Amino acid sequence: MRRLLLPLTLLAASMLAAAVAPAASPPVSPRVLDQLTPENSVVVLIDFQPQYAFSTRSTDIDSLVNNAVGLAKAARAFKVPVVATTITAQTFAGPLLQPIRAAIDADPIDRTIINAWHDNRVASVVKATGRKKIVMAGLWTDNCVMLPALSALAEGFEVYVVTDASGDYDSQSHERAIQRLVQAGAVPITWLPVMLEWQADWSRSETSAAVNQIIREHAAAMSAGAQYRQSMRPAQ
Repeated sequence: MRRLLLPLTLLAASMLAAAVAPAASPPVSPRVLDQLTPENSVVVLIDFQPQYAFSTRSTDIDSLVNNAVGLAKAARAFKVPVVATTITAQTFAGPLLQPIRAAIDADPIDRTIINAWHDNRVASVVKATGRKKIVMAGLWTDNCVMLPALSALAEGFEVYVVTDASGDYDSQSHERAIQRLVQAGAVPITWLPVMLEWQADWSRSETSAAVNQIIREHAAAMSAGAQYRQSMRPAQ
């Protein structure tokens, strides 16, 4: 009888321990703590096309295009690789918006797959840069931006979603997409901080003039402050 009781006692104890043990915590995405630099970044601009711009209502299209062009010009100033895409350009959505096309001075990759990362041409070009930080913006946030961002995150890339250079059919769609991306480990950011992180130090004269010009053209409030300060300097 004692031989039987001992195994039963051990079994009961193990079952009790399992019952009171804390539930396993869900996996936590690693925090992204290091700074964006021109050497660790690649920019992906997704589907800035007329058909999607016409129906974007989460932000005004003037601001969105201004911010996307500012980001594209900043990438060019810092020699950060830019990958641009369109979808069904010839049959439905139209060409890459001209101001963005002019800023990147490169042809976009046109595709039919909604998730741009599933088009091997797009993923291969990004991977070929050797950079792990993807700065991503586009139309619309809830599918053409979110889906490739999730795919890139799943493959170990860090994704920074430029929220003020992305837009959607309505504010709810844009906001829910950003929430889902943050939960998955993406970093929300706006275009001006991206450029300023790349600059990092105003003594870097090789890019500071270009950055100040981009600020004058695409960040009017910040530019106005600089102009005021300049005008108030005492005459030499």
